[in-house]
Amino acid sequence: MKLSRGVYYMLLSTFLFQLMNVCVKIIPHIPVIEIIVFRSIISLVICLVSLKIQKISVWGNNRPLLVFRGLSGAIALILYFRLIHQIPLANAVILQYLAPVFVAVIGIFMVKEPVKPIQWLFFLVSFSGILVVQGFDFRIEPIHVIIGVTASLFMGLAYNSIRKMKTTEHPLVIIFYFPLITLPIAGTYSAFNWVAPSGWDWLFLLLVGLFTQFAQYFMTKSLQSSELSKVSIINYVGIVFAIAFSYAFGETFNVMTYVGMGLVILGVILNVYFKEKRPIKLSD
Repeated sequence: MKLSRGVYYMLLSTFLFQLMNVCVKIIPHIPVIEIIVFRSIISLVICLVSLKIQKISVWGNNRPLLVFRGLSGAIALILYFRLIHQIPLANAVILQYLAPVFVAVIGIFMVKEPVKPIQWLFFLVSFSGILVVQGFDFRIEPIHVIIGVTASLFMGLAYNSIRKMKTTEHPLVIIFYFPLITLPIAGTYSAFNWVAPSGWDWLFLLLVGLFTQFAQYFMTKSLQSSELSKVSIINYVGIVFAIAFSYAFGETFNVMTYVGMGLVILGVILNVYFKEKRPIKLSD
C-alpha cells in the first residue's frame, strides 16, 4: 500500500513535534508562557524572511479565519505545554490524541467532510487505547484530563481552519498568524513573570522554535493535501516516539500502557487503510 503525500507529511510533522516536546520537558524551570514567547519569535522571523524571499504577502486573503486559526492554536499550545511540565511526557501526548476525534466531528460541519461509518469504529479502537493507558496511571489527575480535552478541542478547531484554507492561503502565511496572535498575549504575561534563561537553556529554546516551525509546515501541507479524518489520526503514531523519549526522563510504564499503545496504533493503521476503497496512491 502506497500512502499519500499527506500521510507522509503528517508522519514527519509528528516526529518533529515529539522532538519539540522533549526540549520543552528538558527545561521545566522556564515558564510555559516564556517558552512560547521564544518559539513565537523564532517562527515569526522565519516566516517573515521566507515569505519576503518568495514575494508573498504575509497578510493572506481570509484574515478572519487566519486570526481564528492563530487564536485557537495559541490556546491549544499553552494548555498542552502546561501538561508537558506537569505529567509524564507520554501521558501528555496521549491526552493530546483526543484531537483527531474533535477534528473529524468538527470537520463534518466546518469543512463538510463526511466520515465513513467504519472510521468511527477505528476512532473508537484508538480512543479505547487512550482510556486503557489513562485508567492504569494514577499520576494523572482529573484537572489534567480537563486541560488535555480542552487543548484537543481547540486543536480540532485549528486543524479545520487550516483545511478550510487549503486553496486560498500559502502554508507559511497560515503559520505566520500563529506567532502573530500568540506573541502579544504570551509576551505581555511574561514581561511580569520573566525567568532569565542560562547556559543550555538557550539551545533548547532555539530548538523548540525550529522543530515547531518545520513540524507546523509539514502539518499544514498535510492538512491542505489530504482529508482531515485520514491524516489527523496519524498523530497517534507519536505515542511510539513519546514512550521512547519518556524513558530518557526516567518515566516508566506498566504493561497496560503497551496494550493501550497497541490499540492506538491499530486504529491508525486501519483508518488509513480503509479510508479509501481503492489502494491509496502517492499523490499531491
